[in-house]
Amino acid sequence: MDPWMKLMRPKQLQQLIINHEEQVPLRGTKGEKDLMPVVRLFNPIGIGTWILSECSNDGLAFGICDVGYPELGYVALWELAELRLPAGLQIEEDLHWTPTKPISKYMEDAKAGRAI
Repeated sequence: MDPWMKLMRPKQLQQLIINHEEQVPLRGTKGEKDLMPVVRLFNPIGIGTWILSECSNDGLAFGICDVGYPELGYVALWELAELRLPAGLQIEEDLHWTPTKPISKYMEDAKAGRAI
């Protein structure tokens, strides 16, 4: 098992991969889908939040990446898994977070200055 696969529970990882494998039309094109995010990762001691809606089998995930300024794009999960924070901490999955709206709505809130 690749280390990045341990960033989240297996059920969440499986759903991210399923979302990625579905043939979703490109954003901005007719028929595009606004996926529900699946998982929220965070830095337990500082800046860094990632709300993800899909992931390839090799660990390239799509969603909102906020390390001081929110952006919609891709993040390499293997890079997040390699981060070593003070006191031996690492990037964590928010086990208490439940998605309530599509990823575009989280991005709208983030742009408006509300927390993601």
